[in-house]
Amino acid sequence: MPGLAEMVWENARKAPDAVQFVRPDPVPRSWPASRSVQGGPVPVTCLQFRDDVLSIARGFIAAGVGHGDRVGLMSRTRYEWTLVDYALWSIGAVTVPVYDTSSADQVEWILSDSGAVACVVETNGQGALLAGLHDRLPALGRIWQIDAGDLIGLAGAGRMVDDMQVEARRRAVSGGDLASIVYTSGTTGRPKGCVLTHHNILCDVRGAAAVLPDLLRPGASTVLFLPLAHAFARLIQVGMVYRRATMVHSATAAGVLDQLRKYRPTFILAVPRVFEKMYNQARRKAEDAHRGRLFSVVDAVAVRYSRAMDTPRGPGVLWRVARAACDVVAYRRLRAAIGGQCRTAIVGGAPLGERLGHFFRGAGITPLEGYGLTETSPAVTANRPSAMKIGTVGRPLPGVEVRIADDGEVLVRGDVVFAGYWNNPEATSDTLTADGWLRTGDLGSLDDEGFLRITGRRKEIIVTATGNNLAPAPIEEKIRTHPLISQSMLVGDDRPYVAALVTIDPQAWSRWRVRHGHPDAQVAELQDNAELRAAVQGAVDSANQTVSKAEQVKTFRILPRDLTEADGELTPTLKIRREVVQRHFADDVEALYRGH
Repeated sequence: MPGLAEMVWENARKAPDAVQFVRPDPVPRSWPASRSVQGGPVPVTCLQFRDDVLSIARGFIAAGVGHGDRVGLMSRTRYEWTLVDYALWSIGAVTVPVYDTSSADQVEWILSDSGAVACVVETNGQGALLAGLHDRLPALGRIWQIDAGDLIGLAGAGRMVDDMQVEARRRAVSGGDLASIVYTSGTTGRPKGCVLTHHNILCDVRGAAAVLPDLLRPGASTVLFLPLAHAFARLIQVGMVYRRATMVHSATAAGVLDQLRKYRPTFILAVPRVFEKMYNQARRKAEDAHRGRLFSVVDAVAVRYSRAMDTPRGPGVLWRVARAACDVVAYRRLRAAIGGQCRTAIVGGAPLGERLGHFFRGAGITPLEGYGLTETSPAVTANRPSAMKIGTVGRPLPGVEVRIADDGEVLVRGDVVFAGYWNNPEATSDTLTADGWLRTGDLGSLDDEGFLRITGRRKEIIVTATGNNLAPAPIEEKIRTHPLISQSMLVGDDRPYVAALVTIDPQAWSRWRVRHGHPDAQVAELQDNAELRAAVQGAVDSANQTVSKAEQVKTFRILPRDLTEADGELTPTLKIRREVVQRHFADDVEALYRGH
């Protein structure tokens, strides 16, 4: 099996004029200078992309990047991210993605553990961050900054390298070669590097393209706004190149609705939070226009219509008429908000929620939920237009086996499963069985038709509604170092952001309340006291400095009492029983997300 870069050369031969990418307006003066224009989007054909990849690949060779060398890539989603990724693959080097929101500690660990010999960053701030880590990263040599035009300089330095050197390096890459080390949080808090080969990723892309032929096809298009450091977005990047579809890079989700309306994609890739925002925004607009009752009707019709689609007879005449009327007054506007051409969305990273799924399908935007992990390249299962069940994550992709262990854990086997964790044989042996099954850490069930339903998480990893994964323990431990705080517990599964439940240490409280003029007050009486909240906020701010922005605690709730073993909230060794705490303080948890 060839390497992933081979498809770039094949596309240039078979369809040189096909538009592979569209660089949004304005085009930054980062790459290449000769095509940096203002006033409109810049299309990139398959031939031009091959030439761009070749230029950067020659530059990497000139800089001494060898086969198997690891190179960090820290940037938002943009054309240059994809360009660097394929350039590294074309010479047998290994991409090590780093989230642009990562903290200094995380960047240091990832680049140190992977043994990265170089790194491509996007901004001055990221360049300064790496400069500050230089003494602790002895293996790290060159650093190229995209916004400083360093890729142009890199390509210039590569002019001395003959094209045949790239050709020889590319042809030497085989499916078993390492393509990427993608770091994902573990229960210990230290990110673990998932070793993914060219074969792993290509098998996953081929499987996804086989079950989604109407989405991943020549002539299809999408606007990609998820971070390419996330394996879910990376899969779509490779899938679009593999099928010669057109992709628009969007550096941030903040202005994505404008880009969706401008570029009118045929499908979108999104995490559930995007749909939650769309739904809430539509509801707020209706309420502001004094049409709240109408929105309730539109909502109910969409859900009922979608549910009826799953019955043997399908929606009846009355429901079809009602749905057509609602389409005129509401659903068309909703579809117009994402360009008007999109009727399908690939959804992953977190559960969408059954009711929201039915609403959007009833409104004419079918959400196809899938499931996977970084360790599986990443897709394992997917719903497809011809075979879907809302509330499930679909059936396994071709070549992928899924079974449920006796304890309910989802196990996966197939060519998409990674080789193991980089420099971590112990974690690898804990995750992979002797006969090749991957222990996912998720709990689930398979129905009679082979649809997988995820019912929970075996471990304590929090997955927010935006698809961000984090291990709560390190942050909780940081918060607990404050003398006023006894316990802290993060929440945020399937929620828009991470929040914390905090308890006050009884002994410290006795001193604090006297010092602040409340000698007889109980914690329950001062939960919202400004001075008390300021003290806890200081502990939260300190903890937030150790993690990326996506993992930071956005708000917190001070509980009226401390957690106790007697109430079943703590184990004998004083570990928190999370499910019990969530149940006992359900109202406090809901208060953290009220209005969202």
